Amino acid sequence: MKVLLTRPQGRNQSMIEALNEKGVSHVVTPLLNVQATDIQLHQSSIEQFNQADIVIFISTNAVKFASKALNNQFPDSAQFYAVGEATYQALLALGISSQKAPQECQQTEGLLTLEQLHHISNKNIVIVRGVGGREALAEALTFRGGIVNYWEAYQRGCPQLDKNSVIRGWQNAEIDTIVVTSGEILDNLIKLVPKELFAWLRACHIIVPSSRVQEQALANGLQHVTNAKAANCKAVLSALKLSV
Repeated sequence: MKVLLTRPQGRNQSMIEALNEKGVSHVVTPLLNVQATDIQLHQSSIEQFNQADIVIFISTNAVKFASKALNNQFPDSAQFYAVGEATYQALLALGISSQKAPQECQQTEGLLTLEQLHHISNKNIVIVRGVGGREALAEALTFRGGIVNYWEAYQRGCPQLDKNSVIRGWQNAEIDTIVVTSGEILDNLIKLVPKELFAWLRACHIIVPSSRVQEQALANGLQHVTNAKAANCKAVLSALKLSV
């Protein structure tokens, strides 16, 4: 097994360490970059955040960029939620206690099973995410009576890459397994691989974090797709059938 790691720069370290420990060959090629949005354009979102009853963080980037914008000054009265373990730990590192999605389903669907999010009529809810994130969570919470707003604290893009050089490097390294931790990374991967090399990509084992991204992969013609049910290191290692 030869593994390709594709998370943004600086976000692959735990997987690098785990794969090194297990003697698994790997290549790191970030297929997503992340940067803060213009805070001045989102001042109203910050005001809503400070008045929220419930705040939900979609990712570690949501925590990182929100905390920078707020100078680490979080409201005392809000209840905080994290979609996954890594996001939960990022909040904990800032001294913020939060609820997280169940271990067996660390994604939107899992978060929505929490009892506390079933009784939210007229509660002010802010979802902290990147520009253009998932809508399913907001739709479900609105259906339950919540008043939902977004704070789009960061935006994503694709790094500038030399397609031919990058893919030649992957093939020379005999990459046969690709870890994809978001729909945006999957989009960038598919756009990067030219049609004449798509058979190679189709033959690779693609590890994805959720049923949503699994469906996205299958719809784009990828055939060997495994849903890790989370994006954290433990879940990915389990999907790779490597002991944790």
